[in-house]
Amino acid sequence: MSKHERWNALLELLAADGRLDVEEAASTVGVSAATIRRDLDELAEQQMLVRTRGGAVAHGVSFELPLRYKSSRNASEKQRIAAAVADLIDEGAVVGLNGGTTTTEVGRALALRVAGGRQPERSSGDAPRLTVVTNALNIAGELTVRQQIKIVLTGGVARPQTYELVGPLTAGVLHQIALDVAVLGVDGIDPRLGVMTHQEDEASISRLFAERAQRVVVAADSSKIGRRAFARICDLSALDVLVTDKGIPADTVDRLTDAGVKVITV
Repeated sequence: MSKHERWNALLELLAADGRLDVEEAASTVGVSAATIRRDLDELAEQQMLVRTRGGAVAHGVSFELPLRYKSSRNASEKQRIAAAVADLIDEGAVVGLNGGTTTTEVGRALALRVAGGRQPERSSGDAPRLTVVTNALNIAGELTVRQQIKIVLTGGVARPQTYELVGPLTAGVLHQIALDVAVLGVDGIDPRLGVMTHQEDEASISRLFAERAQRVVVAADSSKIGRRAFARICDLSALDVLVTDKGIPADTVDRLTDAGVKVITV
């Protein structure tokens, strides 16, 4: 197991339990306690956790893994979800994407679908085959090289955890545009409270994406279903479609359907 894989595993354990014990972590990850201690020391230096005697704890009550450490979690499910979301997007549409690992996969799936059309490279006077509006620096960076996709990157202040731009500058751009579809990645979907995320500034921008769109699609693996996060984005009534994996409980599908949300499982 590489250092990156160990760190990812340790941060996953910390996100789940809020604390880590060196001996237990060593047994779970399958390395020596000395290796775990070194890993925790290095992660503490990067302010990813707080070292304690015998282990580590998360920084706060609602622990948020940085995007670069979340990319391997439920990766196959996210790729299938992304492909299904891409199938919902019409050619020529204006699509809003907020940040996150699942929406990053959606961006990649859209790029592959556009490339699969084998259309000639777009000249400056041609209409784009797709327009993507995003506040995520990593998504914009990946899609900028796709000449058949027009990229609109909002302004704003960058959050290093998620690479998302937030704040009044971001909101100012979104207030001036209209979207055909908003595809939202989220941290939790609660049947009573609605769609949620960890940070209030990201929640406000995601809410604005939804308000500016004719159709709202949430792309989330089933681990997010029934989970709460700190900040509320919107009610379930604001959603049109949820694309998730087959791990979603049947009774939850029924509750979402009753709320007017079309549920697609892959």
